[in-house]
Amino acid sequence: MCSPRRPGADSRPAAGRGLLMEAEVLTTETWSMPDAPEEERGMPETVVDDRAEPEGTAKTFRDLGVAEPICAALEDAGITAAFPIQALALPIALDGQDLIGQARTGTGKTLAFGVPLLQRLDASADRRRSAPRALVVVPTRELAIQVADDLRIAGSRLGTRVVTLYGGRAYEPQIEALANVDLVVGTPGRLLDLARQGHLDLSEVAALVLDEADKMLDLGFLPDVEKILRLTPPQRQTMLFSATMPGEVVTLARRHLSRPTHVRAEHSDEPAHVPSTEQHVFRAHQMDKIEVLARVLQAEGRGLTIVFCRTKRAADQVATALTTRGFAAAAVHGDLGQGQRERAMRAFRSGKVDVLVATDVAARGLDVDDVTHVVNYECPEDDKAYLHRTGRTGRAGRAGVAVTFVDWSDLQRWKLINDTLGLGQPEPVETYSTSGHLFGTLQIPRNATGTLPNAKRERLGLEAEDLEDIGETGRTRSHGDRAGDRGPRGRAGRADSARGHEGGQRRQRVRRRTRSGMTVGDGRAEPAAATETAGAPADENAQGSRQPARRRRRPSRRRARGGSTGQATGASPAGQPAGDG
Repeated sequence: MCSPRRPGADSRPAAGRGLLMEAEVLTTETWSMPDAPEEERGMPETVVDDRAEPEGTAKTFRDLGVAEPICAALEDAGITAAFPIQALALPIALDGQDLIGQARTGTGKTLAFGVPLLQRLDASADRRRSAPRALVVVPTRELAIQVADDLRIAGSRLGTRVVTLYGGRAYEPQIEALANVDLVVGTPGRLLDLARQGHLDLSEVAALVLDEADKMLDLGFLPDVEKILRLTPPQRQTMLFSATMPGEVVTLARRHLSRPTHVRAEHSDEPAHVPSTEQHVFRAHQMDKIEVLARVLQAEGRGLTIVFCRTKRAADQVATALTTRGFAAAAVHGDLGQGQRERAMRAFRSGKVDVLVATDVAARGLDVDDVTHVVNYECPEDDKAYLHRTGRTGRAGRAGVAVTFVDWSDLQRWKLINDTLGLGQPEPVETYSTSGHLFGTLQIPRNATGTLPNAKRERLGLEAEDLEDIGETGRTRSHGDRAGDRGPRGRAGRADSARGHEGGQRRQRVRRRTRSGMTVGDGRAEPAAATETAGAPADENAQGSRQPARRRRRPSRRRARGGSTGQATGASPAGQPAGDG
């Protein structure tokens, strides 16, 4: 295990510490190339926390050399002892060295890089407040909000100005906030937009963090991250944190990090999933899943719950079905406007809703207190998705419950996940909403049905949370806004339409129905053309209706007896009446 350097043990300048740090790395326990995982071979320097810390020896932030104002701010928030990834990363990061931190989700990676950033900002005296001196790049908007909140808590006694930049919000408030900034937390797209417009100056960034780098790879953000890195000074401190290390992330680290130290805060033989989380897997039929879910949500001791779906449409359907059955549920996915997503997250954190139905947009980095259950409504795509979904519960040493529904068509995918993670459940038990083992395993009352009893409907619901006007950019694609924002259009009233558009309203839309060239509607038939046919009967005009003209039928000819050609039945030779004669 890498023993963290004691504060004040070496007072040599940072330039001299680089060689010493390399020597320390070479003398600690390192992986040899044949023993290292395939995707992590070739990493320049690797330190492994391969032994458990004895109980009662957890280090405090003061022991690790953290400044007193930051320690006091963390104590105000009830944080005193450091987690393993923090104990390993802080001595290296506080010394100004490049760092690669790898630990499972929910182990405190945010403070592992946030504390060194804040301490570095506090130490620098000369500064231009219109240009940030530290930058944190994250893959999702929700994670940006959470990381910024954690940094504000840790830096509350330093007066550090933290600005959050992400898409979906109006540009103007973010541009105004950049006039006085120390640290920026943002997503790649909005960071590049503001940098190209000249509002974000990255030329003075002294420390940069890439958080959840493997998720950025999954979302296709690595090219944007490369562009952001090229906008920052080369003499910066760079820290990369990720739960997994795919080959593309390793390549990024080798290209942009200077002699980084790679630390892992876990045992080599420790399971990848969180040990404190109970894992339950059921084979459920698609038509019965919502009934099973409704009973799982009535388990004893259940707190806040996140239900993960594979598609946005499924998330909407599940949230609507649960709301109809009496549960306080809200949906979060990419088709919702940013205001609606933030509203749902605020309601979930405050307890107004206790069931959050989400796609994988909420599977990375979100840390919500009291999440006791995670339900995979559909089988995850792979083992990484399973780890990050179930990692929303059982965080920071707490207990949690993870429930996964596997359909018959997903059995092969589940076997691959099970074999990779060693869950020991290759054949999920066939389960229905009336199965006795479902009630016994999850401690569900025997009288539970698919509807929440009225006596247990204590949550206020999503409607109790106000929808904040954040000046969203782009078109809102949520179903809730489609019905109320659209209005009929018509040719008339251009002036009224212009005034309506200024007030956020559309012109009234007029539908026309035609039959045989005539406009039909409201019991009337009007000519489609402006001019009327000459010689039209006056009584028809008085009645306000006109019979459509009959289509003339072309007379068909038939061969008469004897080979002569005669006219069709009902027609007679000219000058003679039609009939049998």
